[in-house]
Amino acid sequence: MTERTVVLIKPDGVKRGIVGQIISRFENVGLKIAAMKMIWIDKDFAAKHYPVSRKQWVESIGKRALETYKEYGRDLGEDLDTMEPYEIGKKMCKWLVEFLTSGPVVAILLEGENSINTVRKIVGHTFGDKAVPGTIRGDFTKARGYASFMSKRAGHNLVHASGNSEEAEFEEELWFKKNEIYSYKRLDEEMYLG
Repeated sequence: MTERTVVLIKPDGVKRGIVGQIISRFENVGLKIAAMKMIWIDKDFAAKHYPVSRKQWVESIGKRALETYKEYGRDLGEDLDTMEPYEIGKKMCKWLVEFLTSGPVVAILLEGENSINTVRKIVGHTFGDKAVPGTIRGDFTKARGYASFMSKRAGHNLVHASGNSEEAEFEEELWFKKNEIYSYKRLDEEMYLG
């Protein structure tokens, strides 16, 4: 099933000069770039990308942070002065917005069969130390899951990838105008798919 998904190369990926290496991972598996641009967003735009006004979402990222700390055998209360998921989530939302607005982002709309799952496999686990070699995060970052909390900042994990079809559709509409999206056939599509 052909579908579209959004990938953001975050400011750390842009600043490290590995944009081309990241993009080539997707093209090498046959995913097509339907749209791409570099943009430096503001905090209002970042707050649309991350649903920071939805209490359930904010609380869910706080709960995931608590689970991560437990998994690493650390005490989140020591680093964040709270164990309340919603309060942790609010802090994390602030950091996510600050990080996404700290430099230019390369926004890419990829198209292909099963593109959402394919991209997520290529990107790898959120935390670099858990991402397997061969994935973008496994090859280019080694950040531990709790290190960003200790530094009171968002995790620098190079890329964002849409998590599911609903998220991909929302992000496509947020990041790209209709006239920025192109329909064409890759050479391999013309050769093998007719």
